[in-house]
Amino acid sequence: MRRQSHSGFSLIELMIVVAIIGIIASIAIPNMLASKRAGNEASAQSSIRTISSCEQTYYHTFGNGNYANLATLGVRVMTDSVLSTGDKSGYHFEATPETDRFWATAFPVVSSGIGETGTRRFAVAEDAVLRGDADLASGAPTDHASVLLLPAVGN
Repeated sequence: MRRQSHSGFSLIELMIVVAIIGIIASIAIPNMLASKRAGNEASAQSSIRTISSCEQTYYHTFGNGNYANLATLGVRVMTDSVLSTGDKSGYHFEATPETDRFWATAFPVVSSGIGETGTRRFAVAEDAVLRGDADLASGAPTDHASVLLLPAVGN
């Protein structure tokens, strides 16, 4: 009678492989989430700068000395269709025009927990200085004066 060979992995070997995969995942996943947040924040800064440029262009062309909100900037094809809706790359954007000034803000859609989309808030006014900080507890700035109180960010 001939013996049959049973080759394969033992339960211990499989458990070791699963443990190694778990260790690698526990190291990689937080780094991946941090990279995604950093990408969202870079996109938010770029979008705020875009809004500032669009506001200045609108003011001197279509606006006849007035600024516009995001929807109007989108209609005039000054911003892309995604940004003009107010939500892009994990951030919510607002542009508030007044007679002789404006301010625009970017605030993370999810500001805490595993699905956090950003750790900083950003704003700009008619002076085109990008401002921001990490004070998410205060929410997005709600008026022109509070935007001007934010510290400048890498201009």
